[in-house]
Amino acid sequence: MTKYPNIFSPFKVKNMTIKNRIIMPPMGTNYAGQNGEINAEHIKYYEQRAKGETGLIIVENAAVDFPLGSNGTTQLRIDHDSFIPALYKLTERLHKYGACVAMQINHSGASAVPDRIGCQPVSSSNIPSKTGGAVPRPLEKEEILDIVEKYGKAARRVQIAGFDAVEIHAGHSYLICQFLSPIYNKREDEFGGSLKNRARFARMVIDSVRANVGPMFPIFLRISADELLEGGNTLEDILKILEYLNDEVDVFNVSAGLNDSLQYQIDNMNLEDGWRSYMSKAVREKFNKPTITTGNIRNPEVAEKLLAEGHADLIGIGRGLIADPNWVLKVRTNQEDMIRKCISCNIGCAGHRIGLNRPIRCTMNPDTIYEDAYKSRRVKKPTNVVVIGGGTAGLEAACTAAEVGCTTFLFEQKKELGGLAREISKLPDKNRISCLPKYLINRAGKLNNLIVYTDTKAHVKAIENLKPDVIVNATGSKPLLPPIKGLLERIDKEGEKIYSIIGLLNNIDKFENVKGMKIAVVGGGAVGLDVVEFFAERGAEVSIVEMMPMLGRDLDVITKLSMMDIIKKHNVDVHTSTALVEVASDHFKVKKDDIELNLEFDYGFVCLGMRSENSGLNELLEYFGDKNVEIINIGDSARTRKIIDGMAEGRDIILTLEKIGALQEYNTDAAVHVINIGNIVKPRKTKEDNSIAVQNIKAI
Repeated sequence: MTKYPNIFSPFKVKNMTIKNRIIMPPMGTNYAGQNGEINAEHIKYYEQRAKGETGLIIVENAAVDFPLGSNGTTQLRIDHDSFIPALYKLTERLHKYGACVAMQINHSGASAVPDRIGCQPVSSSNIPSKTGGAVPRPLEKEEILDIVEKYGKAARRVQIAGFDAVEIHAGHSYLICQFLSPIYNKREDEFGGSLKNRARFARMVIDSVRANVGPMFPIFLRISADELLEGGNTLEDILKILEYLNDEVDVFNVSAGLNDSLQYQIDNMNLEDGWRSYMSKAVREKFNKPTITTGNIRNPEVAEKLLAEGHADLIGIGRGLIADPNWVLKVRTNQEDMIRKCISCNIGCAGHRIGLNRPIRCTMNPDTIYEDAYKSRRVKKPTNVVVIGGGTAGLEAACTAAEVGCTTFLFEQKKELGGLAREISKLPDKNRISCLPKYLINRAGKLNNLIVYTDTKAHVKAIENLKPDVIVNATGSKPLLPPIKGLLERIDKEGEKIYSIIGLLNNIDKFENVKGMKIAVVGGGAVGLDVVEFFAERGAEVSIVEMMPMLGRDLDVITKLSMMDIIKKHNVDVHTSTALVEVASDHFKVKKDDIELNLEFDYGFVCLGMRSENSGLNELLEYFGDKNVEIINIGDSARTRKIIDGMAEGRDIILTLEKIGALQEYNTDAAVHVINIGNIVKPRKTKEDNSIAVQNIKAI
């Protein structure tokens, strides 16, 4: 591999050698069992990333103290020996693919939720870990010493379970961070006040872990190198604190942010690739120790450059490996155009886990656990599928159907594929979304049995000529425009200054120079806030109107934090619990509590959501109703929701093919595997030869 020599160079630390420089950092999943045990699906999830050639997988944080130290609805535990056997099955499985495996150990402190742990959380002081969070009680010294001991015992269990390294979490508003940060730590004893005192608990934890794992077992320390909040630790502060923690730490995992700056911890969409690598570089240069950098890194060119320029020794790709567990494999085999690059939407991962207590899912990847298992199936009879609509839901359905052997036809009325996702990505801060339609189009282009017609309306007669067994209606949505006085006559009309989101996107170049202009936006959902972001960051004077009592009610937690920060930073004039009653050429008439107000504007935007566009569905149902054709309606044309929902429904065409009896069962005998065992690979004793042979055959 010469294109990315730094990515594909091995890395050794203590007794662990990582085969390449790409790591999967720890990310909560809510996949664990109710009692904190790892289960088969959870193992399968990590196995996919090991198969995809990830160099090091750091398994998500495991609680060292239960229930007091737990966070998340279902979280892994490492507080008892009973968890070792199942975790050993995990490491055994991942090691078969050449991956190294570490585990992050953690105590959540004040980030624990009282209703989940059944008691008041604990912390360094009585400061909540986030705005509106539970008030914790300060730990007594004896309790601190007990937790230190629990960290050490947990690390020893990690080692026994077959992991190659252990990571101590000292950032992100968890307990160790709650001692390190002046935002949380108000103690006046030996654990508070000075930098050295605030670092004392972390120092004791590191020493306890080292005493339990011995001198050659690698210890990683994850830190928030800049808390990015007023009154919090800056990068300069952390560099001083790490002087007290440097001994016995082998690798620094350099992150950023606290709970109230979560958009910099779980990166917002508009942050550039590798944006926080300067923090990693500063730690690396001061302590001359290996570092990991993370932060929206999606492109191998960026990863290679960061390594070459000494910003870090290891590149953490987190959500990117949820989106595509084969990221490393595809880079190594020159399939970069087929990488499903994470778009940082934060809906299925952070939104599900943090906001909704659900197991994680992914917009880009409809199956984070079993990945491409469906591709091992094939139709057992000639099956024709017609897909109407070339947006993301339609493209996913068409590609999936073709990949299992269906002859598939895709009709798109517009000249370009990609649907609303392609349009929304025209907004500069939403540019990452373009990676989804690009990937789907590239994928479609590699399928010989998928025929695409663009700039073509799907008439029923043309569809009938294709002899469909399945018709997929995926015709998307269009702006919702209620019968408000003056709205329909003016919106998106020539000579007027009132636009829908589609009108904005179709004329986006004319809005580049809007500094000082008055912009009024009606609608405080995701689309309206995207419009606010676009104009506020260009220096316009922006007002927003929302009928509900709050903005962004259905946004994921990361995007909502980011949007609220933008509103505050740019002094956006917010009118909640306010209704639009009339649209004029230069103002909106709005009403709140029986009081009417005119909001004047240079440009006005009405973003009241989207509505399904499925006007041709009834004709399809009527025409093919007696022709033994299965018709399904998916994505926004069924009900307007998020891209993640349409992508999942596109993949679910597999269920439709099963329903009509078109699919074979999973093929477990598809290939003959040739493996090298015993002395051919490496001289070993006979007993070990036999053991390795059995393990490799079981892996098949």
